[in-house]
Amino acid sequence: MAALKGLYAITDERLTPKDTVLDQVKECLKGGARIVQLRDKSSSDEILLPLARKLKRLCEGFGAVFLVNDRVELARQAGADGVHLGKDDTDMEKAREILGSQAIVGISCYNELERAALYEKKGADYVAFGSFFPSPTKPDAVKASVELIARAKALLNIPVCAIGGITSENARELISQGVEMVAVISDLWKARDIRAKAQMFQRLFGRL
Repeated sequence: MAALKGLYAITDERLTPKDTVLDQVKECLKGGARIVQLRDKSSSDEILLPLARKLKRLCEGFGAVFLVNDRVELARQAGADGVHLGKDDTDMEKAREILGSQAIVGISCYNELERAALYEKKGADYVAFGSFFPSPTKPDAVKASVELIARAKALLNIPVCAIGGITSENARELISQGVEMVAVISDLWKARDIRAKAQMFQRLFGRL
């Protein structure tokens, strides 16, 4: 399985509709992304399960990590590598109970370093901070400062992910602070050439 490093692609109901998402994710993986998260806040697990299974197989073919946002039972049924959980999602202990000790569990920490430290102790595999920049998909998201990354890197021993309004133009500022992953939605899926855009992000990590 790929390391938790580099471009972290997150699907979006509007920007990656069900009839094109597989092709879009494939282009993104060809561009070097090694982490893909299925994020859908409106469809039922029953509707999403066939898609989740296809995405898992696709990611597997590229040696990439496939995660599901929030839906622990969907992740289990689809054979996903793990889940990403926010404040209002299933608690981490319950997720571990359902998915097993080998599953990847990521935790949203917004701008809260104390929350990240707590969840590292609880066994989280990575933490995510943000929003660092204005986000088209989450305009009301909590704001985080770039300085928070340096503080997090000094305190934590698990990978750190940055999210929120990240583009291939502003990602360098975050990567230079030491984040292992940048999670991207709009800048990736709105690109005319998704593969080329993914490559741009990966080059910032020195992986291509």
